[in-house]
Amino acid sequence: KQLDYNKMAAKVLVESVNEYPFNWSAWKLLTSLMKSKDTVMQLQLKDHCIKQMFLADVYLELQHHETTEVLDILDALIEVFPNSTHLAAQMAMAHYNMRDFDEAQRLFQLLQRQDPCRLEAMDVYSNILFVKECKAELSFLAHNAIKIDKYRPETCCIIGNYYSLKGEHERAVIYFKRALRLDPNYLSAWTLMGHEYVEMRNSAAAIESYRRAVDINPRDYRAWYGLGQTYEIMRMHNYALYYFQKATKLRPYDPRMWCAMGETFERLGRFDDAIKCYKQAEGNEDPEGTAILRLAKAYQKKEDNHTAAIYYEKVLKRRALEGNGEERRDNADALLFLAKHAKRQGDVEHCEKYCNRLLDIGGTVKDEAKSILME
Repeated sequence: KQLDYNKMAAKVLVESVNEYPFNWSAWKLLTSLMKSKDTVMQLQLKDHCIKQMFLADVYLELQHHETTEVLDILDALIEVFPNSTHLAAQMAMAHYNMRDFDEAQRLFQLLQRQDPCRLEAMDVYSNILFVKECKAELSFLAHNAIKIDKYRPETCCIIGNYYSLKGEHERAVIYFKRALRLDPNYLSAWTLMGHEYVEMRNSAAAIESYRRAVDINPRDYRAWYGLGQTYEIMRMHNYALYYFQKATKLRPYDPRMWCAMGETFERLGRFDDAIKCYKQAEGNEDPEGTAILRLAKAYQKKEDNHTAAIYYEKVLKRRALEGNGEERRDNADALLFLAKHAKRQGDVEHCEKYCNRLLDIGGTVKDEAKSILME
C-alpha cells in the first residue's frame, strides 16, 4: 500500500481475510483501499459474518447513498450480536450520514449508557449536538470525555465543538490543533478547524485545513464543500464551482450540495445550469425547502414569471404546513411577487388575497400592498 500498489495490496488482503476472517485490522486496511461500491463488489470474499461487518464499514466510509442497504446489513448483524457496541456505533453513524440527527442522537445516548467509558465515535456525537445546538448535552459530553482520557483526539474534538457552539472560535482552534498533535491524520479535526477559520474570516488558513483533510481522505465531502464555501466568500466563483462539483459527486443525494452549486451558477449568470441543480436538490427530498425557493427566484431572474409563480406557490404551501397558522415574515417576497403577477394577469381575486396577507405581515410591505390595492 505504501508503494501505491493498491490492486496488489487488495489482492493480498483478500487472501488474508479469506484465510483468517477474524483479523479486523486486515479488513480495516482493505476498507481504506476501496474507492467505490463497484470496487467492493469485485472482491472475491468468502461469505462470513465478518464480511458483512466489513461491507457495513466500507459503505459508511464511502458515504454510500443506498443507506437502506447499510441499515439492513446492520440490522441483520445486530440480531446475531445484540450486545455489540461496535455495531451500535455503526448504526448511529449510518443515521448521522442520512442526516437523521434525532435518531442518531437517540442511538448515541443508548450507546453511552451501554458503554459509559467509550470515546470512539463520540466526536461524531458531538457534531450532532453541535448541529442541534444542545449546549447542556455537549457540555456534559465534553466533561465526561476529559474524565475518561483528556489526551485522546476525540476528546479534543468534542471540546473544540463545545467552544465553537459557544462562539469562542479561537479556543476551538486550539483544541483542534491539540487533536492534530496527538494524531496528524485525524480527519475530523482538519475539517472542523477549517470551519472555525471560515467563521474567523481567515480564508487562507481555512483552505489549508480543508486541503489537508482531502489529502488524508479524498472522499471527505465536507472538506470539498468547505473549500467551495471558502472560495465563494472570496468571490472566486469558478474555483468554488469546481469544489462543489467534487462534493456533489461524493454526495449526489444531498440537496445542500446541489443548492450550493446552483447558487454559484447563479452568481456566474448561468441560470439554466442553476435551475438544473435546484431541480436535482428538489428531487432529493430537500428537507428545508431551500431548493423550491431558489427555483422561484431563478425563474424570476429569467423573467419566466409564470413558472416563478408556480414555485412561489409551492413555497407558501410548504411553509403553511410547517407553520402555526400565523403569517410568516419571510413570506413577504413570495406574496409580493404573486400579488404583482396576479395583477398583471388581471386576476383581481388572487391579487387581493395576496395583498391582504401582506397587510397581516406589516412593515414596509404593508405600504406596497396598499398601493397595489389602490391601483
